[in-house]
Amino acid sequence: MKNIFKIFLLGIVSSLFISCEGDEDKVTLNNTSSSNLSVTKTSIVLDETIAEQAALDFTYKNPTFSPAVQFTNALEFAVAGTNFNPSATKEVSMDKNTLSVTHLELNNVLATLNVAPNSAKAIEVRLKSSVNNVTSFYSNVLTINITGYIPNPDLIFPKINVPGGYAGAAGYADWTPSNTPNLFSPGKNSQYRGFIYVSTPNSEYKFTINQDWAGDKGDDGTLTGKLVETGEQNIKALIAGTYYLKVDWTANTYSTTLLNFGVIGDATPTGYASDTDFVYNPTTKTYVINSIALTNTGVFKLRANDAWAVKIQPSSTDQTLASGTGVQTYLSAEDTVTGDPSYKVATSGNYKIELDLHNSAFYKITVTKL
Repeated sequence: MKNIFKIFLLGIVSSLFISCEGDEDKVTLNNTSSSNLSVTKTSIVLDETIAEQAALDFTYKNPTFSPAVQFTNALEFAVAGTNFNPSATKEVSMDKNTLSVTHLELNNVLATLNVAPNSAKAIEVRLKSSVNNVTSFYSNVLTINITGYIPNPDLIFPKINVPGGYAGAAGYADWTPSNTPNLFSPGKNSQYRGFIYVSTPNSEYKFTINQDWAGDKGDDGTLTGKLVETGEQNIKALIAGTYYLKVDWTANTYSTTLLNFGVIGDATPTGYASDTDFVYNPTTKTYVINSIALTNTGVFKLRANDAWAVKIQPSSTDQTLASGTGVQTYLSAEDTVTGDPSYKVATSGNYKIELDLHNSAFYKITVTKL
């Protein structure tokens, strides 16, 4: 028992000796000169049409330390008055003293900070220099008034193209990858989905990427949903109508489902007895019901093929649509809808209903009182 106590005591003494030895080796880091940051503009309105161009140019001077240590730099952004909590950051190269930030990058910063688009907001920016990701030192703080924009989903989501002999009648151009309906990838991965409208039975099409024929894919000849790049065959839409297509570009698989949509509900003239069908408009590339009487005492839904298996709905709760204002809508088959919500109008009357399915990352419905 005495031996056990001696070993325990020896362990305590050794631990104390090592700790003291470590304290003696500690070095104080001095920030001998602070960093400095400047910018070309103090106010800017972001523009999506030039999203990849520089919006702001920053010039910075690195801090110095004694002893000299390695550190990393980042621009830190925050809404003015929040003391940089929360914040968004952008890495800064260590071998330069200037940095350009694009319209798109700044708009993404605003989104990260939950800043509403289309309204100027005072944003504070500083250079954050971090040593070992533990200690941080900061430059002077700049204040920039920035107005963001609502991103166009056609530009921010990856897409593939569906050229074919059907496209001209749908408002595009036949067999032209650069002027054709697209399938988008809401998950920004290899899985694409979307709709095409076919007016003539036995119309043919293929899949391309980057709006070019290079690397185009078609059916492998088995008609079992397999894609190949070499020796491919055109895919055929046997009957006219609206087709929902899904493609896994990496797995080389595809599927097609015929989905023709209509409106039904107790807000419509025929209630739940029958659907009022949408008609495709090749000029606007949307699906339209030009005039339908809707009451404000009922609701209506959009469903496919006169059945309840596939619907277009609000995301979770019943939604009252404002006349002339397009809102995002969702396809139940994509697991983006919770429950069984419906649409309503605030005022009874005749309405035009327009359904825009051209981008699967942002389906849109608009009702306009006539």
